[in-house]
Amino acid sequence: MARYNGPSCRLCRREGMKLFLKGERCLSKKCAMERRPYAPGMAGQRRAKVKEYGQQLREKQKVRRIYGILERQFRGYFKIADRTRGVTGENLLQLLESRLDNVVYMLGFAPSRAMSRQLVRHNHFLVNGGRVNIPSYRIRKGDVIEAREGKKKAEYMLESLKSRGDTQIPDWLILDRDAMSGRVANMPSRENIQTQIEEQLIVELYSK
Repeated sequence: MARYNGPSCRLCRREGMKLFLKGERCLSKKCAMERRPYAPGMAGQRRAKVKEYGQQLREKQKVRRIYGILERQFRGYFKIADRTRGVTGENLLQLLESRLDNVVYMLGFAPSRAMSRQLVRHNHFLVNGGRVNIPSYRIRKGDVIEAREGKKKAEYMLESLKSRGDTQIPDWLILDRDAMSGRVANMPSRENIQTQIEEQLIVELYSK
């Protein structure tokens, strides 16, 4: 499947906020949003009035880029969320949060979602004791995600865990640092998602 291979910082500048696509770099002074907090391109510093459709489109693009998902897959998630009982926008966010690559990132095993996606593809993790190398694999309540035996002492994982405090682990996940594993205590709710997302704009966009 095709993926965006351009500069990650360009995406943050386009959306006008830090999407934390490059891990620790996003927290340092090297972050592009610290040095050039405006959209990329020659017209980036111009103040253009954004209409309703533009706001909806930008919100959808922002969420896609946060989770690293292409348009076709994102639209598929929306269709599932729309058919599921409950609030469509909240259903959509729950689907995105329950992806295996996102759970690995939220547990602190990787500094960014891009790296967690790569680790999952390279068979670094087990789900309930079995190998899963599909980043979009949907986790369920009670699932246990753990690093493979040969990867539990990998320096990049230990460094990532060290930089991630326990207060940064969401309430719906339980991390066992010694065992290098995490358990899904509950499915994520809207209150658990701290990222600035206006999901109603996405619902309005796809409902036209």
